[in-house]
Amino acid sequence: MRIAILSRNSNLYSTRRLVEAARERGHEVDVLNPLSCYMNINARENSIHRHGKELPYYDCVIPRIGASVTFYGTAVLRQFEMMGTYPLNESVAISRSRDKLRSLQLLSRKGIGLPTTGFADQPQDIPDLIDMVGGAPLVIKLLEGTQGIGVVLAETAQAAESVIEAFMGMKSNIMVQEYIREAGGADIRCFVLGDKVVASMKRQAKEGEFRSNLHRGGSASLIKLTPAERQTAIKAAKTMGLNVAGVDILRSNHGPLVMEVNSSPGLEGIETASDKDIAGQIITFLEKNAKAHKTRTKGSRG
Repeated sequence: MRIAILSRNSNLYSTRRLVEAARERGHEVDVLNPLSCYMNINARENSIHRHGKELPYYDCVIPRIGASVTFYGTAVLRQFEMMGTYPLNESVAISRSRDKLRSLQLLSRKGIGLPTTGFADQPQDIPDLIDMVGGAPLVIKLLEGTQGIGVVLAETAQAAESVIEAFMGMKSNIMVQEYIREAGGADIRCFVLGDKVVASMKRQAKEGEFRSNLHRGGSASLIKLTPAERQTAIKAAKTMGLNVAGVDILRSNHGPLVMEVNSSPGLEGIETASDKDIAGQIITFLEKNAKAHKTRTKGSRG
């Protein structure tokens, strides 16, 4: 197969591992910066160009699109889809998962466990918003934040009001969530591939921190999932329409709660913690499933 990997940095661990795994299995691989790709869109024949030349046909494309370039990156991916290239994750599914509020609404509609979440626009609604999620302590999240940036734990109602007012004053979109104290600053990253959880790890926040992101100094360790956690992760990925997803779950007194569904989950932490060849499993998945013009959404906005 001829495989394209959409990534802005070919030296990133995840990109390098995917290239290695594909080449080990005899496939041709090109790493393409989505921002360097540009599109010819017309009624007769669509094409993608880069550095003054038209790109060849690729059998499949692996999107590793950063959150900061979601709009342009998914537009390039959509062009590949229109040309018949099989996407590991579809453009519509990625856009759906990147909208934090919309993704929670979709998960809620499917009855998937979530932390109670509030969303409002007017400062006069702040007291009711705080009560809605069970009062302080509570978590305030910027909708555009990634890797734990823009996530604040407010210990008191007064602190929560001040932070929410400040974000609203800056015209930033935020959501407010209940704080799951019993999680103890830990979450579980479930790596879903197809209809299976192929690896999982516990991420523990460092001392004095409640955000468990590895980028923020958190540690990773192997963990055994319960059947309910495994089913929740698979159902969350399917709800988003993702073939590959990192589903982040909190263990609560009332069952597993989904915090986020990541459409470009990193490989380094999960491969290190699980000692599994996740990149190789992804290429094997493509070998079994990649077929021309095989996309579920057909370019729709569902």
